[in-house]
Amino acid sequence: RTEDMIVAGGCFWCVEADMEKAPGVIAVVSGYSGGNRANPTYDNYAEGGHREVVKVTYDPAKASYRQLLHYFLKHIDPTDGEGSFVDRGVQYSPAIYYETDSQKQTAENALEAVAKEGNFDKKLQVPVLERQKFWRAEEYHQDYYQKNPVQYQTYRRYSGRDGFIEDIWGDTADDIPARNGDAFTSSNATTMNTTDSNKPWQNYDKPSQDTLKDMLDPTVYEITQEDGTEPAYDNELWDENRAGIYVDVLSGEPLFSSKHKYKSGTGWPSFTKPLEAKNIVTKADHLLGYRRTEVRSKHGDNHLGHVFNDGPEETPESGAEPTGLRYCLNSAALEFIPKDEMAERGYREYLSVFSDGS
Repeated sequence: RTEDMIVAGGCFWCVEADMEKAPGVIAVVSGYSGGNRANPTYDNYAEGGHREVVKVTYDPAKASYRQLLHYFLKHIDPTDGEGSFVDRGVQYSPAIYYETDSQKQTAENALEAVAKEGNFDKKLQVPVLERQKFWRAEEYHQDYYQKNPVQYQTYRRYSGRDGFIEDIWGDTADDIPARNGDAFTSSNATTMNTTDSNKPWQNYDKPSQDTLKDMLDPTVYEITQEDGTEPAYDNELWDENRAGIYVDVLSGEPLFSSKHKYKSGTGWPSFTKPLEAKNIVTKADHLLGYRRTEVRSKHGDNHLGHVFNDGPEETPESGAEPTGLRYCLNSAALEFIPKDEMAERGYREYLSVFSDGS
């Protein structure tokens, strides 16, 4: 059983990307809601009174409505009722849309709880509004952060969103209250993503460069720490076809899955999308004299490879989901965990990726 919720927090590219990283979330779709015009488009949604919103589909057994609202409120500016960061106007202002009286009360309680944490010196201005029809936004807006990582990261940084969240919440931005029967007190706060003792990558403490240089194979060190590139077709995983997942060779954090792997014809392991987007960091790279987008692991902070916009637009032979992206990675930066070893290695939760038997 799944449930969904609709929230507005400014640029839906950013809200979608943040909510996809929340615990229990299955899918997030960008769209428009709250207005009086049917079939709104990006060109006219504001004229019809709509906001940019996202619809979040989640598993209530893994995260409650109240927990996800708390997470949402910590990834927007809930004190600005006239827009969000550089984007001005009601169409960019925050809102929570409720479907039942119970949801309305839950939303109001969540706002009160976040306010009581004392991080804001201004009153929260997030209206709790009755839910209206959700209109899906144009396809190029969906997963914009994956399709256009450089433009997306540039926007996030210069809009002030990332700086605001860092200044207000620091390392606690992803912390949400424990369920405890939905008791919602900050004294019970815990990070859901770090309570599982089988996720050691969450607390990975990267050794010094001198230590890494002593402990790592020279090729692994060159690639992960000096942004190197291994030879095409002469690396361990470019033609690995077994079912399983690919993790950071040092931290062990899950990164990619065989479900999203395809033969790109380049001679390096290639994927259309990450298994865990929250463990992927992208950065502008001008090392070769022109701009590329580097891919790094979040917890390990290791160089993995690059992402390009020349991925498959149609389903490739492997069956990977076409996204138009090609995550081109180095085998030496990855460890492959076969499907039949995932449970014993601490990756049991990702077996659901292969629930269709593949």
